[in-house]
Amino acid sequence: MTYSQLSGKVVIVTGATSGIGYATAKVFAANGASTVVASIEKEKLPDIMKEFESLGYNILPVYTDVTREEDCKNLIDKTIEKYGRIDILINNAGISMRALLADLHLDVIRRVMDVNFWGTVYCTKYALPYLLENYGSVIGISSIAGFKGLPGRTGYSASKFALIGFLESVRIENRKKGLHVLIVGPWFIRSNIRKNALGPDGQPQGESPLPEKNLSSPEYVAEKIVRATLLKKRTLLLPWRSKLFVPLNRLFPRLFDRIVYNEMAKEPDSPFQ
Repeated sequence: MTYSQLSGKVVIVTGATSGIGYATAKVFAANGASTVVASIEKEKLPDIMKEFESLGYNILPVYTDVTREEDCKNLIDKTIEKYGRIDILINNAGISMRALLADLHLDVIRRVMDVNFWGTVYCTKYALPYLLENYGSVIGISSIAGFKGLPGRTGYSASKFALIGFLESVRIENRKKGLHVLIVGPWFIRSNIRKNALGPDGQPQGESPLPEKNLSSPEYVAEKIVRATLLKKRTLLLPWRSKLFVPLNRLFPRLFDRIVYNEMAKEPDSPFQ
């Protein structure tokens, strides 16, 4: 689909060199938005710049480690320096983990919180004045794990719950100023985030424990994000089962504790049985 409303807009996407971030940046850029591609994967930025420019897209790559406040400020400063405005900020950069709390090095939770929560805080804080000028949008890529704590992913769920609480507060604080806040809660998506998920000792697990072919694609999620942004939606849950999961969990929490436990225990090499 094409979205003419995006022409002339300036969009920042963090974690934009793979997965949902890359797919989302590409959809925005393809529809005429000046797109700032932010990522810690410095070696990938030149290739993405060449690819986007070959397609005629307006792109600004910025190396950004979202755990560093100064990097997030630099990302916003570079965007304003080149484009003079910010219309949409997509807080997508994220990292996962998979281990029982009993086996987990606490530094793993700190690392996950630094990326998933503090990265969103830093970028949103510095982008906010410019977003308010243009009645812009702040988007946070949370997860179904931000609506229901998942066993074996304590740090990941905590970070995504925190992200939701932060953005809901930002939304209410600015309800009279025209700021749009969208919280995205995908189910498991076909992405490198699981392959790079941290194990109990902080090392990447290397292989996804889920059958990737059965999961939704980043391109599917990207299209939904763009449409939800233009429609000024508050929450985007996807795919369809997520829309049922959240309200039913509120009604039958104990039942869903058991369902979630049994489902997660089916994963290959599950840390619990």
